[in-house]
Amino acid sequence: MSHKTSLSTSLGFLVVCGSVWGLSEAGLGLALESCAKLVSGSIMTGVALFFIAAAWTRTKRVLGPAVVVACALAFKLLDALVLGLPLKHGAVANPMFAFVTEGLAFVIIVPFLAEAWRQKTVGRAFLGGASALFAVNLFPLVKFATGIPACVVAGGTMPLALYYAPIAVGASLITVPLGFWAAAKAETLEGRLRAAGRILVPAAAAGLCLALQAVLRLG
Repeated sequence: MSHKTSLSTSLGFLVVCGSVWGLSEAGLGLALESCAKLVSGSIMTGVALFFIAAAWTRTKRVLGPAVVVACALAFKLLDALVLGLPLKHGAVANPMFAFVTEGLAFVIIVPFLAEAWRQKTVGRAFLGGASALFAVNLFPLVKFATGIPACVVAGGTMPLALYYAPIAVGASLITVPLGFWAAAKAETLEGRLRAAGRILVPAAAAGLCLALQAVLRLG
């Protein structure tokens, strides 16, 4: 999968990736609510990089990750609307900033990894770990973007993103290679769909994710 594909050809896949990412962020955040001030953000970094890696693998363009990040941001905005939270709430603005930094970290690092290494699991794992490490080091800048400082370790001054960086890196060592694999499998499956199915399946998936997110928040 070293070739570039047009955005229009890949749009359905990207919408599905962004929608599932948005839903998983809401669902995982809810499941980890009791420890949200501990490791949940680091685990979500690994989840985010799975979808970002899949989007880049499919398109080989910056626009791929940009589209899935935009979809995840849209889901977060819907989440805020359902919960009645203002945009400048820490549970809304700061995660949105994290989405952007995760996408940015990946697209900055991936061009520096030789194509031969991108074809190897070890190279993809390195890409995941390096992207996660870059992203968590960018996250403390959130205060300048949103006006809301990053959460810090209880009784200390170190941001949680940095304190739990090893977890984010460790998770991404696994999720990024999985993202490459998932993109290849999805392209094979899409090849078996008729033209109408390539439109209807992503639309149905996005609609289902939106409905499930609403149920999670309102249930």
